[in-house]
Amino acid sequence: MSTAGARLLAVLLGLVGCLALAGPASAHVGDGRAGSDFDGAVASVTPQLPGVTVRVLQFGDELEVVNRTGTELEVPGYSGEPYLRIGPDGVWRNRLSPATTINLDRYGRTPLPADADPLAEPDWVQVSTQPQYTWHDHRTHWMSEGLLPPAVAADPTVEHTVLEWTVPMTYGTADVVVAGELTWSPPPPAWLVWPVYAALFALVVLAGVRGPGPLAGALGVGAGASLWHALATPAPAVTQGGHLGAVLSALLPALLVAAVAVLGVRAARRGRGGLTAVLAVVAGWLLLVQGLPDVDVLWTSHVLTAGPTLLGRAAVAVLLAGGAGLVVGGVLAARRSRDRAPASVAP
Repeated sequence: MSTAGARLLAVLLGLVGCLALAGPASAHVGDGRAGSDFDGAVASVTPQLPGVTVRVLQFGDELEVVNRTGTELEVPGYSGEPYLRIGPDGVWRNRLSPATTINLDRYGRTPLPADADPLAEPDWVQVSTQPQYTWHDHRTHWMSEGLLPPAVAADPTVEHTVLEWTVPMTYGTADVVVAGELTWSPPPPAWLVWPVYAALFALVVLAGVRGPGPLAGALGVGAGASLWHALATPAPAVTQGGHLGAVLSALLPALLVAAVAVLGVRAARRGRGGLTAVLAVVAGWLLLVQGLPDVDVLWTSHVLTAGPTLLGRAAVAVLLAGGAGLVVGGVLAARRSRDRAPASVAP
C-alpha cells in the first residue's frame, strides 16, 4: 500500500473510532424508538382552527401543537386543571399541575411532588418563547408496559383499533376537541424477514470471498442505502429543530460512507484487492454505527421514515446485515489478499 493510501486509511479509521466512541446516537423524538407496532393519528380538530396545527408523534406517544395565531390555546391536565398555555408569547406550563410531573415518563411512574395540586392556583412557568410545544400525553397511547391490549392479545394476526381518544382544549373562549385513534398492526412474520436478513448478510460475505469486484458492488449498495436512510429522515418535533437540519445531520455519516465506497470501487477497478477489503471493513463499521439506533425497525410494523415503510425497513436491513457482511467479508478478503501476495512476488 502506498504512503498516501496508508495516510488516507489512518484518517478514515480515526473517524470511525470517533463515531464508535460517540456511540450510535439516535435522532428520534420521544423515547428514541424507530419502529413500533402501535401508531397514532389525529382524526379531527373541532372546530377547525386556521393557523393551529396538531399532530401525533412517536407512534401515538406525543402530541404537538403549533399555534401561529394571536389567540392563546389552553390545554388542561388529566383532572381538568390548567396545564399548558400556547400562544403568541410562547408556552407556559403550570408547575403545580400533576400532568407536569406525570408526563415526564411514558408510563406515568414519576412520583408527584408534595405541592402538586390540580385545585391550586396555577404557577405558570415559561418553557418556550415560541408558540409551539410537544409533550408526552397519556391520553393518546397504551399505558400498560409489557402487556398487549386485550383485543390484540386475543388475535395478534390482524389490525386493531386500540382506543379512540380525545384531548380537550380551549381556544380563547371556545371549547375545542382534538380526536384521534391509536391502532396496532401485526409485525412482519419472523419466518419471512429473518431469513432475508440472514441471506443478505451471507451474500455480502460471499462478495468479499469472491473478489474485489463483487465487494465493490456491495459497497455501492451499502452507500445507496445509507444515503436513502439519511434523506428519508422524518420531520422532528418542532421543539427539536427543523427538518432540513435533521436531514443534513443524518447526511454527514452517509456522505462519509459514500466517500469510502467511491474509494473502494476505485481500488477494485485498479486491482488493489487489499485496499478494497480494508475500505469494506471501514464502510461496514460506519453502516453499523448508522443503523444500530434503528434496529427495532427490523421486527416492527411501523417505521419512522419520510418515505415508504418497505424502503425504510430495507435500508436499515442493508445498514445492519449488509454492514456486518462488509466487515466479515472485508476481513476475509484482506486475509485472502495477504495470503496471495507472496506468490505474486518474483524470486
